[in-house]
Amino acid sequence: MNASISFLLDICGAMLQLITYIFVYPFIVLISILPFRILYLLSDGLFFILYHVLGYRKKVVMNNLKIAFPDKPEAELKKIRKEFFHHFLDIFMEMIKTFSISNEEILRRFKLTNPEELKAFMDKHENILLMSSHYGNFEWLFSLNLRVEHHGFAAYKKVKNKYFNDYIVRSRSKFNTTLVPTKQLIEQLAKNDATGDRYVYGMLVDQSPKLHKTYHWSNFFGVEVPVITGTEMLAKKYDYAVMYIETAKIRRGFYETKMEILSENPREVPDFGITDLFMKKLEAHITREPAYYFWSHKRFKHMRLNKEQEN
Repeated sequence: MNASISFLLDICGAMLQLITYIFVYPFIVLISILPFRILYLLSDGLFFILYHVLGYRKKVVMNNLKIAFPDKPEAELKKIRKEFFHHFLDIFMEMIKTFSISNEEILRRFKLTNPEELKAFMDKHENILLMSSHYGNFEWLFSLNLRVEHHGFAAYKKVKNKYFNDYIVRSRSKFNTTLVPTKQLIEQLAKNDATGDRYVYGMLVDQSPKLHKTYHWSNFFGVEVPVITGTEMLAKKYDYAVMYIETAKIRRGFYETKMEILSENPREVPDFGITDLFMKKLEAHITREPAYYFWSHKRFKHMRLNKEQEN
């Protein structure tokens, strides 16, 4: 009986996912073909509803900002929060636009500032790990693979609705990037390593891991937070070079990104040194333009005072 009930629930769940996809999909397609100026008008309308009417995660964002910038006055933090929500909804619209945007258009809007340096580095290394964060338009990072000869892979977290998940994978893969579920990345990397071909792997590594999967705490805005160390672990295991991606928002709908070397010889770096360096660079970047970081996720959900604060 229990097996029958479970089977029926699975069927009902699958049908609900399909029905939701059928109703929502046409609107996504319609929005994606709209010109950017119309998309940003929609973004402004959503901002009013989300920020002024619903107050979505305003407290979460403010709490994060107060931890990161304890010396900034309340008025300045509120200004940053407001700018963040404008940016947050712009990214949402730009993400939908990704479904129909051409390669030429995204290359015009998401520029790489140091292509010569990157090419020289990639010619030197067969396999490279890219460490990036939820800053600027992290959805358009997938377009970077249009600029390199290495076969690009990116780790991603599956969406619960399998139909939306499949569509998102197809959309992001249009830029010659192969998406791999995070749980399968290690297996995929090992498989690729055996081929002897050239690969580059992109990972967003600034979110907080589960405490039982935490191996290291790093200093971030004056407190210690649990950090994801999987990229560094893979770099040391396979001796892959590691680069840092830093994206700046130039104006609405336009971004510039650059890549910096974190380590060419990861096995020679003390344990967690690469991860700590990434967090240090990320903090410096956020400090310069704080409104464009993804403050709505609970980055400081788990934290502890660093040694200097304890003393």
